[in-house]
Amino acid sequence: MIEYYKRILKKLDYTLVGTVALIIVMSLFVLNSATTHLASSFLLKQVMWIVIGILSVLVMLRFNYTFLEKYTKQLYVLNILILISVMIFGKEIKGAKSWIVLPGGLGNIQPSELSKLLLIITFASFLAKNQGKFKRLTNFIPAFLFGAIPLALILKQPDLGTTLVCIFIMVGMMFVVGANPVILGVTFGGGTVFALFYIWGYLKYDWWLPLKKYQLNRILVLFDSSIDPRGAGWNVWQSKIAIGSGGLFGKGLGEGTQSLGEFLPEQWTDFIFAVFAEEFGFLGAGLLLVLFFIVIYRGLKIANQSNDLFGSLIVVGVCSMYVFHILENVGMCIGIMPVTGIPLPFVSYGGSAMLTNMLGLGLILNVYVNNRKMLF
Repeated sequence: MIEYYKRILKKLDYTLVGTVALIIVMSLFVLNSATTHLASSFLLKQVMWIVIGILSVLVMLRFNYTFLEKYTKQLYVLNILILISVMIFGKEIKGAKSWIVLPGGLGNIQPSELSKLLLIITFASFLAKNQGKFKRLTNFIPAFLFGAIPLALILKQPDLGTTLVCIFIMVGMMFVVGANPVILGVTFGGGTVFALFYIWGYLKYDWWLPLKKYQLNRILVLFDSSIDPRGAGWNVWQSKIAIGSGGLFGKGLGEGTQSLGEFLPEQWTDFIFAVFAEEFGFLGAGLLLVLFFIVIYRGLKIANQSNDLFGSLIVVGVCSMYVFHILENVGMCIGIMPVTGIPLPFVSYGGSAMLTNMLGLGLILNVYVNNRKMLF
């Protein structure tokens, strides 16, 4: 086994690995700064999940990703079962029943995070087997039905953010597999217009809506911050103050007045980018975005170089997940995207998110390693 890992380590994409490692190291400094005035041991728990994530990546590299394609039906069923388990055993936190309490004081785990990876793997297999068939609208129906059950279960929690991530993942993967871009754009663009129309109907005529009021306010506050001045509106306003006060060079590590003064809500998860920008300034925040760009670029390059469509689609799915998280999290911090509680990959505090991101990295590296000639 040791010899195997020695050979594997020679094949890794160290640009990708090194970039992710740098992001994680930077995130730990910011997380410590954002939580230094709090009693909970956020940093220690985050390090624990990072270690678990690294070990999970090493385990994943022990196997060739292609074996997953043999068990996609079982993985799809597993995905449904873990989402149903949330409905039965889940704990409601902040209005959403999305968490399961772990024994031994290890905290909570969010199954919908891991569900994204199961969706990526199973949908990649589905698309690979149906390549070239997504040219007409009727051909899209099986793909929509494929994602309907897991998406409905996630939205039932209700978890709007993860639902949107999954939709974005499916769109990205379908685009790469050759789905008609016009139909793809019209379908999901039309879905967006219909959603906005339905929200209007809810506000005007009190139509039924599968969202709680605070979740709807997170969307509406994007257009009018006065809608929820003590909730989402306050959060975005304080986030923009934090980012703006950082200036070009930032206030310095541990010197962020918005976070230390506890004006900035959820500063270790949803709004940690605002803490980063306040303490490291425009240049520091820009560097973080450049690092994210490198991660996505390397991932897409690996997908393009893969000689296996199933592997390419897995990598594209993971990159799509990263892209949506980055755009949504940064966007909501600067007030151009709705507040959906989406964490920043490898930066935000959270065991489920960190483990999911690390497993996603493991999938990308697995495709990279197993599509190159083994070095002896």
